[in-house]
Amino acid sequence: MGKQKLDLRERVFARGMSYPSDAELLMLILGSGTKALPVEEIAYKMVDAIDVSDPRSLVDNLLRIPGVGMGKALAVAAALEFGRRKAANLNAVIDKPSDLLPFIQQYAYKSSEHFITVSLSGAREIISQKVVAVGNSNSAIINPREVLFEAVQRRASAVILSHNHPSGNVQPSDDDIETTKRLCSAAEILGISVLDHIIVSRREYFSFKERGLLKEGA
Repeated sequence: MGKQKLDLRERVFARGMSYPSDAELLMLILGSGTKALPVEEIAYKMVDAIDVSDPRSLVDNLLRIPGVGMGKALAVAAALEFGRRKAANLNAVIDKPSDLLPFIQQYAYKSSEHFITVSLSGAREIISQKVVAVGNSNSAIINPREVLFEAVQRRASAVILSHNHPSGNVQPSDDDIETTKRLCSAAEILGISVLDHIIVSRREYFSFKERGLLKEGA
C-alpha cells in the first residue's frame, strides 16, 4: 500500500472515521496486501463478500479471497462483530432480564469471573457497559466505588449488575448476596437504582429481581 496507505491514514486522522469508504476502512484493518494482490483489491473483494455473506459463513467466504489468510479473515470478522455489538447497545431498552442477555452473554464463556456494570438512563436505555473487575475462576474482588464510578460519570439513573460463573452453576453464593446488598446501599446513597443483578453461565442465568432477592423499587 506504501504511500497510499500513509495518505489514507493521514486523511482519516484529519477528517475523522466517517470519511473513508467501506473498502478504505478495511484497508486500515488489513494493513497490507500480498505480493500477488495489493491491499486495495483485497479490500474491495472483501466488501463484496461481506455484503452477500451470512454471518455464520463470513470467515469461510473471506478465506476464499486470494491473499486472505486466517489472521486477516478473523480480524475483519472480529471488527464487524465488535461494531454489531456496540450498535446493538445504542439506546437498547431493558425491560426484563432476558433483554440484557445478548449484551452480556459473551462473558459466560470466560474462564475467570468478570463483574460488569450496565448503566441505564431514566428511560431504561443502555448508556454504557463496563467490566469493573476481573477475578479468578471463583470470584472477583468488588469495590463499590469502582462499580458505580461509570454510572456516576454517565449520570445514569439506574444500573444492572452482572457477573459470570465459570463453573456453570448460576446459583448465587452467600458472598454474591452480601455484595449485592452492599452495592445497593452504596447506590442508594448516590441516588442510583439497582434494577437487577444477573449471573450468567453458558446455558442459563439467574436474576436477583426475578427470584425476589432484590427489593421492589431498589
